[in-house]
Order: sequence, then C-alpha cells, then structure tokens
Amino acid sequence: MTSDRRHDEAYVWIWLPDTTAPVVAGLLSRQRDGRLAFNYGQSYLARDNAIAIYEPELPLQAGAIPLHDTMQLPSCIRDGSPDAWGRRVIINRMLGLQGKDADKAELDELTYLLESGSDRIGALDFQTSATAYAARQSQNATLEELMQSAQKVEEGVPLSPELDLALQHGTALGGARPKALIDDGDRKYIAKFSASNDLYNVVKGEYIAMRLASLVGLNVAPVKLTQGLGKDVLLIERFDRTFSTKGWARHALVSGLTLLELDENEARYASYEDLATLIRHRFTAPKETLEELFGRIVFNILSGNTDDHARNHAALWDGKHLSLSPAYDICPQGRTGGEASQAMLITGDKRLSQLTVCMDAAPNFLLSEARAREIIEAQIATIRTRWSAVCDEAGMNAVDRAFLWERQFLNPFALQGFAEKK
Repeated sequence: MTSDRRHDEAYVWIWLPDTTAPVVAGLLSRQRDGRLAFNYGQSYLARDNAIAIYEPELPLQAGAIPLHDTMQLPSCIRDGSPDAWGRRVIINRMLGLQGKDADKAELDELTYLLESGSDRIGALDFQTSATAYAARQSQNATLEELMQSAQKVEEGVPLSPELDLALQHGTALGGARPKALIDDGDRKYIAKFSASNDLYNVVKGEYIAMRLASLVGLNVAPVKLTQGLGKDVLLIERFDRTFSTKGWARHALVSGLTLLELDENEARYASYEDLATLIRHRFTAPKETLEELFGRIVFNILSGNTDDHARNHAALWDGKHLSLSPAYDICPQGRTGGEASQAMLITGDKRLSQLTVCMDAAPNFLLSEARAREIIEAQIATIRTRWSAVCDEAGMNAVDRAFLWERQFLNPFALQGFAEKK
C-alpha cells in the first residue's frame, strides 16, 4: 500500500486567547523551492483580537513572510507538527505494513500536519478549508485498546480503521515513545506507554523523576500512574488546555527551538545561556524564571535526564508575553558508564552533566555562587531523603531501584568536583 496524497497548502487555524472555537489565521503554502511559507489572511489581520502566531518569526503583516535562513517552514508552525511517534503512526496508517521501517521522508511536512490529530499541543490546527473547520477527532477507545494499537504500530502491523482513529488522537504529539491523548472530564492527559525495548520500567522511572522534580520545588506538570493490560501507564496532565462551561480553551506554545531561532538540523547549537539571555529580555518575571530554569538544569543532571533538547522546553505565548511552561518531559535516560552530556549547551561550549558546570553557568541566570550552591544542595538533599518514599509511591521494584540509583539519579560523575557542605 502506498499513498499518492500530496498537499501544496494548508490553512492554519488558531484558538485566540480566552476563546473556545478556532478562526482561520492564514495559509501555509509550498514555494517554488519546496519550502513552506506562511501568509496571514486579510480577514484575520482585520480582527481586533488577532495575535501573531509567534513574534518575531511571524509578525502580523500582509504578504508572504520570508522564511528564516534554511528553515523548511516557520518553526512556530513546525511546533504543531508530530515528531517521531506521531509520524510513525501516520506512516503506519498511510503505508500499511511498511509502517515500522518506512523512511519518514516519504511523507512531506504538509501531509504530517493535515493527517495528524486536531487536539495537538498548543493553539493551532491545520485544515484543507479556509471556511469550514472539521476537527480530526479520535474514536472512543479504552486505554487497553490504545495500548494494543501502540504495540501494533511498534511492530509495523496495520491497524483496524477503528483503532487507527483511536490512536490518531495522539499523532500530533512530540517525542519518540508510544503515547496517546486521554480526555477525563475537565482534564486532559498525555498517556505514555512502555516500549518493547525498555531495559527497565521507564514509565515508573519518569513518574519518579517528575514527582521528585516537583518535590524539589520546580514547576512541573502533575503526573499519576495507572495501568492497562497489566502494564504501567504514565498520565501527564496537559497545561495547554483549560476547561470551562463554554468548552476547551487552548493556550499557544512555542518550543525552545523556536525561541532560539534554530532549525531542526541546528538543535545541537541550542544553548541554555542563549535561552537565559532571551528570558532576561522577553519573559514575564525574568528573575524567577531564570532561577526556575537553572533549577531544571540541575535536576536534569541529578536525575540522569540527558534528553533535555530544545523541543523539551517550551513557553506559553499570549500574543504579547512569554512565560516558561511547566516542565513536562523529565525522564532518566539509559546510561552504562559514568560520563554524560546534556543535549543543550549549558554555558559556552560546556555541556558535561556535572554540577560544577552549573556553578560556572550561575551568573548567566543572575545567581550568586551562594544561591546556586543553595539550590543544588537543597535538590540533592531532597532526592536523597524522598527517594525511597517516591519509589514506594510508584511501586518500583528493588531491581529497578538499584538500576536507577547512583546510575541515573545522583550519578557520581554528576557530583564530581562539587563539594557539599556538611
């Protein structure tokens, strides 16, 4: 089975602040060089409550907005596109048995935007019509059916039409791990499942990291554990949605990659130092935000989360102001040896997963040496004192505890050179 679908344009719809229904913002269209440029609609520009999808990248102006450098499409629109897992689901649907191994390049970016679920992260959706909005919603499915669907996608087995619709709900999500979206009354969750190649209980490991991050005082999305098919499922509460009697309001998000004006191929250049500079100049409550971000870097290092790439950071955008979103993807990564590096540069060209590098970076976050040390030591103390209780809370077995402790969590390499005050 192959797909002959090719799209040359998509209408971008947006949920404006404090609204529960979308309006068309403009057109994303293929240019002669194959790249996708955006053009606001005249009717949208005439609205009193119109906001830029993101400024400075897509300011409110007439005409096609030039793309930045080598980007294939505006980064703030790419933020609404599916990443690895969602693309794999779409490939499974459109290419059948080739789903497991199909080269993602066989489907272009407009196809991913138009074929992924409408309840995507942030406040955008993509349609073939400029006048009639039709949400691509999920089929009602149990958690067990969603997990079965995810397993089939991992195996490259085509889904039934019913299960395909069920899993489509989560196709606009980022990340590489199996996941789906869950609606539960006045809350929405991202459900993360185990993967077939997990060496330990990754779902519980992420739960423990997220809970400990909250306990050390970081702003973290609420999490809870549940089960389906006898397996653990992590539920992460969404912060980009607010429920009211009128319906669901959506909150615009931009990724760290968009904030730093970097293309996908430039992600290795993403820097916390540059992000800190941006926070000082453009974010609400910059001093508090800088301390929060510094704390997240420290905790990533102490918990073994080296997957802190720029798409795992985000800011809420209301058309005028930026504010750091709650942390949402803190997961200890597999590690065999001692030395490790963070996905983002911490200061200068340094990215080693060590507290001494954090201390070097402290001035970038407007922190004194004493305050930086205080933050680090408080996190270490909290992790040590609350570790057993949080593991008990998660039902983590002794083998996995031993696998994570002092390998991912409080790895000696992270502490090397940092002398704790006794």
